[in-house]
Order: sequence, then C-alpha cells, then structure tokens
Amino acid sequence: MRHGTRFAHGAPADAAWMADDEPAELTAALRTGPFHLALRTAIAVRRLPLQRVRHHLAQHGINVGVTSLSYWQQGARRPQRAESLRAVRALEEILQLPEESLLRLLAHPGERADTERPAARSYRSLVEASDVLRALLTELGSPVDGGLHTIGHHERVRIGARRELVGRESQHVVRAHRDGIDHYVAIYHGDPGCAPDRVRVRALENCRTGRVRWHEGTGVLVAELLFDARLRAGDTHLFAYGFEDGTAGTATEYVRGFTYAGGQYALQIRFDELALPVRCHRFAQQSAAGPRGGRQELTLSGSHRSVHLVEPQVRAGLLGIAWDWE
Repeated sequence: MRHGTRFAHGAPADAAWMADDEPAELTAALRTGPFHLALRTAIAVRRLPLQRVRHHLAQHGINVGVTSLSYWQQGARRPQRAESLRAVRALEEILQLPEESLLRLLAHPGERADTERPAARSYRSLVEASDVLRALLTELGSPVDGGLHTIGHHERVRIGARRELVGRESQHVVRAHRDGIDHYVAIYHGDPGCAPDRVRVRALENCRTGRVRWHEGTGVLVAELLFDARLRAGDTHLFAYGFEDGTAGTATEYVRGFTYAGGQYALQIRFDELALPVRCHRFAQQSAAGPRGGRQELTLSGSHRSVHLVEPQVRAGLLGIAWDWE
C-alpha cells in the first residue's frame, strides 16, 4: 500500500493538499464532504475491513466498535464526543489522509447537525425488523422458503418531491421447486417514520392481493400475492406488484436483501424533477453489520432522472443504491 503524504496542520479547504496519485473520488469526497461519504470512500480506497480499522485504532489506545464505525460511514451517527473526535484524528493517520481532512468536515457549515439529519436505519433496527418479519411470516403460515426461487427481478423505486420514497413496483419471474405453490409473500420495509397501515399494496399482473399484515414500530409490511393456479415443481410464473407509500421522511438509499444466491436483479431509482440528488452510488454488504463494499458511482440520466444497477447473478446479502442530497 502506498504511504500517503502528510501536510501541515490547518491547510485551507481549497488547497491542493491531496497527493496527485490519489483517486479522484477520494479527493472530491475529502474536499466537499459530507463526513460519512469521505470516511466511507477513504476506507474503501485503502481496502481496509472495519475489523482491521478497529484493530489499528486499538493500537492507538482508542476503543471504537465495528458497529460505531459502520454507523459513522453510513451517516447514521456522527462522532461528537471528545473520545470520538480523537478517534477521527487517528483515522486520518491510519487511512493516510491529510491532517484535519476528516475533522474539518464535522464542523463544515454545510453539514447539518445530528438533530436535523433524517433518521437512518441502525443495525439494531434491522435486527428488530428481522425478528418482526419472522413473526409476521409465522402469522401468515408462510416459511421463509415459500417453495419459489427467483429467476429474474426488476424493481423500480420512485422518489418524490419531498425526497420521500413514493412507491416501488416489482416484476418478478419465479420457478417453483416443489408442487402446490399458489402464492408469493412480498415484503416491504419502509423508511424511518413510515406508517405501514397507510401503505397500499397493488397487484399489477398475474396475481391478486391476499392477506396483509404489518408492524407499526418497524414499518415492516408483508402481503400475500395469490396466483390463479397452483404451480408444479419446475413451473415458472411471471407477476407484478407494487407498494404505494409516501408516509416516511427523507430517503437516502434503497436496499434489497437476498436470503439466497441466484437469479438476475435490476434496480432503478427515479427522482422527481424537483428533488435531484448531487451524487449516487451502488454498494453491497454481506450482512447488515458488515462493511459496505463494491462501491460504484452512478450517473443520473438527464431526461429520465434515474440511476440503475444490474446484477446478473445475485449473492446472498444486501445490494442497494445510496444517494446524497447535499
């Protein structure tokens, strides 16, 4: 790994204080922020797992957990206490960054305070939602493996003028791996603040809406989509459905979880013309607690105001698109 060049304390924000051979995305992130994007980019560029970052911090006499580091790089929390700020200063050295390059972003006038930031999903909230999901599936008498596996899934997400998730539509192609399958259970996890009792389920093609259950505290909703015929093992079925929301606050990402590997997945995010993000990127995670990798910047198309990703063969884990509003 190349050793980064350190610079004098207090270099101005617009100075050319990054080494010439640094990746452009890291240079830009450190110059303009926000803090979580700069930290996430630096960790990705240095190719350091969060466990390794935590180990290096411990060698500096600073104890910061992997979960806290994950929160910092996702924007779910910001380091504020004296010990946390000491950790940020150590991170600049560990990640071979110029002095004050991360610290100054925490005091950047363009950064909103924590109380003004939209709520983000923490690891704890994801675990809670997972527990709730299991309970809702049990209530419907539906196991996680519903007898179907995905061949192809195309998902379209719409972001409204208030920066909220207005809704999403899915076109699904599945194959039965046992006889007698006559329905599919669709899962929706709304953004923080979502009112699941006001989310509307739409059966769009080759299915009908059955029972719907939700949990108010986590914003998790499950819906049966009924087929007109029972599938035999090996049969395929194409159907489409959607969720209309618009009840939550500001959306900053869309994440899809995959319990099993296999099948093609395409995700498209379309933004209202009155609310366009300044940057977008795709990412992947092996688990909700794990670090994010596979980062790739996405260019917003002009006329359609959308970005997308295509994964020819998904792996078990999480895959999504995130964006910054400022």
